[in-house]
Amino acid sequence: MDLWIGGRTALVLGGGGGLGGAIAERLAAEGAQVVLADIHLEAAKSRSDAIVAAGGQAMAVAWDIADLDAIQGNVAAIEQTFGPVGILVNNTGGPAPAPVLGQPPALWLDNFRSMVLSVIAISDRLVPGMRTRGWGRVITSTSSGVVAPIPNLGMSNSLRAALLGWSKTLAREVAADGVTCNVIVPGRIGTQRVERLDQIKADAEGRTAEQIAAASAATIPVGRYGDPHEYASTVAFLASDAASYITGSVVRVDGGLIPSL
Repeated sequence: MDLWIGGRTALVLGGGGGLGGAIAERLAAEGAQVVLADIHLEAAKSRSDAIVAAGGQAMAVAWDIADLDAIQGNVAAIEQTFGPVGILVNNTGGPAPAPVLGQPPALWLDNFRSMVLSVIAISDRLVPGMRTRGWGRVITSTSSGVVAPIPNLGMSNSLRAALLGWSKTLAREVAADGVTCNVIVPGRIGTQRVERLDQIKADAEGRTAEQIAAASAATIPVGRYGDPHEYASTVAFLASDAASYITGSVVRVDGGLIPSL
């Protein structure tokens, strides 16, 4: 299927990570000019170099998205190189495992700034241009915890859930201008973050990470963790013209893990 995103500019936040990097590679394979933004420039550049080596167009940008003052300068640099951004993939890191009760207010504020306010501010900068041009995609990656809260990930469950209400509201505001806004929910996808979470749980329970992963996979109807590229393919579809009538939705890529409707 031709997704008709060739020549469009895509900004992928967290582009140096497992999910972000796979998303960037998939969009580039469809012909998009991809910007990989990450606080860890070396990771983003490694992914960017691989895309270019494969014949794609990509650039890496060092970007601490919690620094709201950096938005204007970084967007200006992107526009100078690749032109205006038409596809925005909001993909942020998550806080360390912890119960929801008793966390310091300062920690809540720090994570709200990096996980929620950053997404809103970057979208506020880019979406008006999408509306003017009559085409745009805002795709926000969250967590299965927004549908079925995950034990010991209280802050992640809470803050990411705020993005559902924001995305749904934004979708209604901009739909008539050709801009779609959707949330994508990963289940257990095989990334370094999931590996770290498995190891933390293993250490707490006196088991191995392999035992934790096997037990976790057994709860997934398809019987395994997802591949980041499977997740990326769903993002690419939502970014395409083929998905022009899908907006305000929450799309699960979880192998059937989430038990609720």
